[in-house]
Amino acid sequence: MPTVKKLPRPAAKTVRPSALQAESLRQTRREHASETAEDYVEAIADLAASQGEARVVDLARRLGVTHVTVNRTLARLQREGYVRVQPYRAIFLTDSGRVLAADCHHRHGIVVAFLCSLGIPEKAAEIDAEGIEHHVSPATLAAFARQLKANKP
Repeated sequence: MPTVKKLPRPAAKTVRPSALQAESLRQTRREHASETAEDYVEAIADLAASQGEARVVDLARRLGVTHVTVNRTLARLQREGYVRVQPYRAIFLTDSGRVLAADCHHRHGIVVAFLCSLGIPEKAAEIDAEGIEHHVSPATLAAFARQLKANKP
């Protein structure tokens, strides 16, 4: 039977106050609710910029979901005022949708640049940024940007 090497026991960790943990979890749930909208408007803006228009089939392919999922999500985004959709036509961002897409691109760019500045390979930084960008607070994002600016030659 092989010998199992015991790992050192981690130092005792401080327990977070329950109010802080509850607020952290509430914040995460709010952010999860907006992630889909952010991913969709960002993808629609990218498709419109690169192909001249965003169509359901292109959006489904880009996001790795079915046409049915895209149509359901677009109906929600239309109710929320981010997109205009007409059957068998392209998908258009409203002014609110364009603002949200620009904010998402900006956040994504800062997170990717910050991760790359830490020596993380660009592909990994792009993948990691997809999750981080939805959860980073404005204060943390500002700190990332300050650090990037301070490190510029």
